[in-house]
Amino acid sequence: MQLHALASALDAELVDTADHPRGDVVTGVSHQSDWIRPGQAFVAIRGARFDGHAFVDDAIERGAVAIIGEGLPDGLSCSIPYLRVASARAALADAAAAIMGAPSAKLTVLGVTGTDGKTTTSCLALHLLRETGAPTGLLSTIGYQLPDGVLRQPPTHFTTPEAPQVQQILRDMVEAGASTAVVESSSHALAMDRVRGVQYDIGIWTNLTGEHLDFHGTMEQYFADKAKLVRRAAHSILNVDDQPWFDQLVQIAGEEGHAFTTYSAEGGEADWRAIDIVEGPEALTFTVHSPSGSAEATLPMVGRFNVANALAAMAGVSATGVGLEDLVAALATFPGVAGRMEMVERREGEPRVIVDFAHTAPSLEKALSTVRVTTEGELWVVLGSAGGPRDPSKRAPLGECSTRMADHVVFTEEDHRTTPLQEILDEMERGAREAGRDNYVSIGDRTEAIRHAVREAGPLDTVVLAGKGPEETMERGEELFPWAEIEEARRALAIRRGEG
Repeated sequence: MQLHALASALDAELVDTADHPRGDVVTGVSHQSDWIRPGQAFVAIRGARFDGHAFVDDAIERGAVAIIGEGLPDGLSCSIPYLRVASARAALADAAAAIMGAPSAKLTVLGVTGTDGKTTTSCLALHLLRETGAPTGLLSTIGYQLPDGVLRQPPTHFTTPEAPQVQQILRDMVEAGASTAVVESSSHALAMDRVRGVQYDIGIWTNLTGEHLDFHGTMEQYFADKAKLVRRAAHSILNVDDQPWFDQLVQIAGEEGHAFTTYSAEGGEADWRAIDIVEGPEALTFTVHSPSGSAEATLPMVGRFNVANALAAMAGVSATGVGLEDLVAALATFPGVAGRMEMVERREGEPRVIVDFAHTAPSLEKALSTVRVTTEGELWVVLGSAGGPRDPSKRAPLGECSTRMADHVVFTEEDHRTTPLQEILDEMERGAREAGRDNYVSIGDRTEAIRHAVREAGPLDTVVLAGKGPEETMERGEELFPWAEIEEARRALAIRRGEG
């Protein structure tokens, strides 16, 4: 992209130098100087700890042809063109979209946000779209997929990658023949403009509960950041049961002049409703009422809350033009999501073991209350809580919730990072103790905690391994270890039967 064209797209003031005329071509953009390649522009973002302008010389040495920022600090000069913008972070997203040719404009984009259910709803929407004939890509916490269905990992480890990677992935989808994309959009991504350059056609809202307050500060700000999806999407899918946020979202959609469709899995008045829900040990069945009629539906998952995820996905895909009959047929073949209510293979006489990603008190309560319905014996749960600055206020509530909902609880590690593990265990124990519960034990090593629960559980019991889900690493102190929760569960069952 020509430098002058990029400046125009960003509404930037372009400051030239004699040896870098306006005809320079910009091939990419990044806010990390060590990621810069020859021909790219470097965006100098002023953060809470660092000013990106301190890395301008490094970016130039690596081949940057332009710098984008909110203005050079006093005393700092720049030997290449400088594009002065109102917001550097917004410019990073806008520049990435412009250089990549605005790929989302060539796709029908379904965005999914919410505290719980984002990944499951995204994967459900992906499956429904593909099964009904739309070549579809996915960008999610589990990675990204082109229409070929191969799961790939972006080069960064955020819930949603930074804007340049988002735009590159979307362009890869277009070049691979996708007509539709499902983009799981986290609150961090929305707040930090990582998805600013994405043109959303449909925005799906799951719910909002307390999470990530270390970043957002308040529930009101958390809501405002997530609500950006509803402000941007031409058509939103809103959860009637998510009060009081639903009423505010309806107001936002109205202010923006956007259409919205409602859904309810709890008997609310909505465009899409589920009634007569039956929870089986391996599947959910229900009757779905939609604007185009009613049908009997089967979802091969456990967890009553997944009915809401299914409704959200069906309503979202319906907005692209897919009929109810095709949606219901596709729903019945959904293969599930790794680490989301994933059942481990077992033999007769062994407890049922379920791996789930629930890591907040509200999501854990939903998971355990649903699993309880189909548990003949006692209910066990193995869980931990993240360390570092990751919202320590949720540790005691997890201790209270788990010991109230389950018969037996094993507190253990879950990425304690540099926070002393015992400090985290003590907080979870405090939550249980202050609620008058003593049905817990703490075992710091997660492998041993899982083996303890699987060994002690009866053949009619259910063991829920909560918190890690599909994650592939474990953070202990400063070290990062490979981790596979489902494999740990399989090994624990093998040891129980004397094969380990």
